[in-house]
Formats: sequence, structure tokens, C-alpha cells
Amino acid sequence: MVRINKGLLPIKAHFLFFMAAMGPILPQLSVYGKELGISPVVMGTVTGILPILFLLAKPAFGLLVDVLRHYRKAIFLGLILTTSFFYAFLYFVPSRFISKYHFQQIQCSQLETCKLVDALEERSCNSTIGVLCDLKCSENETYNDLPGVVKLGLQDAVCFYNETLSCHSACDVICNDDIESNTQCLYQSFTFWSFIVLISLGTIGFNVLNSISDAICFDVIENEYDYGKQRVWGTVGFGITALISGYVVEFFSGNQWTYTPALIIMLICTALDFFACMKLEIPIIQAPTNILKNLKGLLNSYQTIIFIFYATMAGIVDSFVIYFLFWYIEDFALMTNTSNIKLLEGLIVASQTMGAEIIFFYISGAIIKRFGYAATFGGCFISYGIRYGLISLVPSPWWIIPIEALMQGPSYALIYTTIVAYANAISPPGMSATMQGIAAGMDDGFGYAVGSVIGGVLYKYVGGTITLRIFSGLSMICGITYLIIHKTILRNVKDPTAVKEPKYLSPENARELVA
Repeated sequence: MVRINKGLLPIKAHFLFFMAAMGPILPQLSVYGKELGISPVVMGTVTGILPILFLLAKPAFGLLVDVLRHYRKAIFLGLILTTSFFYAFLYFVPSRFISKYHFQQIQCSQLETCKLVDALEERSCNSTIGVLCDLKCSENETYNDLPGVVKLGLQDAVCFYNETLSCHSACDVICNDDIESNTQCLYQSFTFWSFIVLISLGTIGFNVLNSISDAICFDVIENEYDYGKQRVWGTVGFGITALISGYVVEFFSGNQWTYTPALIIMLICTALDFFACMKLEIPIIQAPTNILKNLKGLLNSYQTIIFIFYATMAGIVDSFVIYFLFWYIEDFALMTNTSNIKLLEGLIVASQTMGAEIIFFYISGAIIKRFGYAATFGGCFISYGIRYGLISLVPSPWWIIPIEALMQGPSYALIYTTIVAYANAISPPGMSATMQGIAAGMDDGFGYAVGSVIGGVLYKYVGGTITLRIFSGLSMICGITYLIIHKTILRNVKDPTAVKEPKYLSPENARELVA
């Protein structure tokens, strides 16, 4: 008979509903930017700057939570609400730049032509948008990449530059934004800056919540190796809502993608998460007497410094999945004429989270206990290398589904748990949130920043396939070098991860502290 620890149900529910709220939003942010016309270099730069803010925000909030221990729950609940609200406000971002116009059965006589100079002089960021159009009139009569402008508000009014159209039948016209000619309008628009501000605030809140959630989880559980058994519920929630939202976005979208159904799912899950956390009882732990002194002593350890460096490298190699995997999938789908792209993306996220990730989160404690932090950490990097190499070789986007189902577990799930568990093991008593903030700040803060910028530049100039192979090689190098360093330089260094007992207060002292 399976025994259920009812005391851990609230933390399980938090991970389930918190990650379920993020499932419809996080994977789509980069392609949402793409659909606004943002280039990979600009998107990579934006997502590269954001993690620098994580690097500052995570330790700061971690320190705040450790110092103001009796306000931890209020801070926690406030972050849950504000993070979701920032993402929800994306609904109000005006769709000034639309990626595709599709007109059917248009006669050539209805399509205007204009002089290039006149059209450019008349162009305004508020009234027209540059486009490149393809016309298909019959099997033998097509026109590709015709430059022109579309008048906003009159989307059937297309003006082509100096083109003489001689078609004799009705044509289907598909026009895409001419990103190069619209760049100045885009980056000066309210659409662009409101999008950037909202995803910045929302993503900072999400990442701060991640590290605080991990610290609270370690405070709640009795055995540190049971962390993965709680965190796995976040994987379940993320996978389910990512799949559902991928389907409903595809179902309710016409020629233009609408993310309203995804935002509704996010708000429902946020409400459930908030009420679950209201039931969460966080034990009161004696605050450390000298946080700065303890932190200084911790950062003087060679083993800790090397761990933080490779945690940063973990963020770099993981950044491609976070910021550019969907971008690559959409480009790959275009090249291979793959349809149902949003459904495919939802299935990929579902395969990531509902496949090996669940298994590895659940057994991660046993793996770390059996092989140790070093061997597990190095093996995770090698798994990333295999994963990226396989994705770069497949002939169709649909092949990415089984790859992600198998490789997400030994790469992301296991490396995430290893970093979190190691940070908890080496943190002085009462400083778990601070240490989690530092480790997470370097991993998905500074690491994501560097990886995002590098990934954006490489994607722009060498393409997605070569970028994947470069990240594959980097992952392999990190795994091999970490194992070599552990077996040589750190061989005789005392392991700082000895299990420590937190100093829990007696009920009487706890009441005095919060009084």
C-alpha cells in the first residue's frame, strides 16, 4: 500500500500548478517575438540581457527571504500573482506588425502597382507596412518575392513596386512582412517596447520564483534526495498545459496566431497555485548569525568556484532549447513543408516533460546518491551533446519528438536537480535561499545571457543546424573537462557536501520569532 505524505501535498501542488501556468507561455515567447518581426540577433540580445537581471534579482530576493524569514510566505505569494499578471498583460500588446497576409481569388486588375520612390515617400509607420508577396495563379503562372506595401486597415490594398502583372486568372496572394524594410518602424513602436518590458518583468519573476521554490522545498522535505520527487509534478503540469495550449492556439487561430487561449489557461493555473500555496506550511529555521561571513567562506572553496563555473556553462548549453529550439523548428518546418506547427510545438514540449524528464526527476536523488555529484554533472553535459547532435541530423521536425522524449531527462532534468541539490548541500544552515539564488543566477542568469547572445549571432550567420552542432561540441567538452578536473585537481579536496542538519526552532522559540 502506497503511503501519501499529506504534509508534502501543498509543495507538490505548487510545483504542479506553477509550472502548469508557465507551460502555455514560456515556450512561445521567442516565436511570439519572431511573429512581431524581431530578428534572431535582436531577440538573442534581449534574452541575453534578461538573464543578467536574473543574476542580480535571484541572490537579492534569496537574501531578502533568508533575512525576512517570517515574511517568506507573503513575498512568495506576491511574486506568484505579479509574475502571471505581467504575462497576462501581453494580451493588450497591439499587433502592429503581422507576419502574414493571405488573400484568396484576387484578380490582377485589383492589385495596384506603384513607383518605388513614391511608395517609399508615402510610407508611414502608422499607415503602411513593407511586404514581400508570392502570387500563385495557376500551375505555370507564379510570382515570387514581389516587393510592395500593404495599407494598414485595408489589408487587401497591396501596392507592388514597378511590377507588371499579366495573369489571366484569379490568384492566391500570400504576403509576409519585409523585416528589413520595417526594422526602424518596429524597434521604435509601442508594440516592441511593451512586449520587451512585459516579458522582462514576467521572466524575472518566474526565475526568482524558481529558486525560492527550490529553497522552500528543501526546507519542507525531510530527506534532501526527495527533492526530485516533488519537482517532478512541475514537469507534469508544464507538459500537460503546453500540449493543451498548443492545440487550442492552433484551433482558434486563423491567418493570424492568437495566444488568448494560452493566457486563459495560465490565469486559471495561477489561481489554483495561489490557493495551494495558502495551505503551504513553511517551517521556521533559525536565521544565520553572519550571512556575509558564511558566504565569503563558502566562495573561498575551489570546489564551489568550479561548481559555479560549470553551472554557468550548464546555462549556456541549455539556452538553445529555451530561446531557439522553437525558432529552429518553425524554420525547419517551413523548409520541409510541415503543417500544424503549433500542435507540433505543443507535442514536443509534452514529449520533453511527459517522457524521460518525469522519470529522471523522480530517480535523480538515487542517481546522485549512487554516482555522486561530479559523475552525474559530467554525464549530463555529455547527454546535452548527444541531444543536440541528434536534432541537427533528423530529416523532419517530427523526429524531434522522440529525441526530446528520451534526452530531456538525462540532460535538463538531471542537471537541474544536480545543481539545486549541490547548492543546498553546500549552503550554510539558514542560507539555502541565498545559495540557491547564487547558483541559479549563474546558471539561468549569466549562463543564459551568454548562451542567448552567442546562439542569436550564430543562428543569424551560420544557421540553426550548424549552431546546434556547435552547442553539441561545447556540451561534450564541458562534460569531459569537468570529469577530468574532478579526477585530478579536486581529487584530494574535501567534499563540502556532507549532509548538515538545519537548525529548526522549538515551537516556543518559533512563536517568539514571529511575534
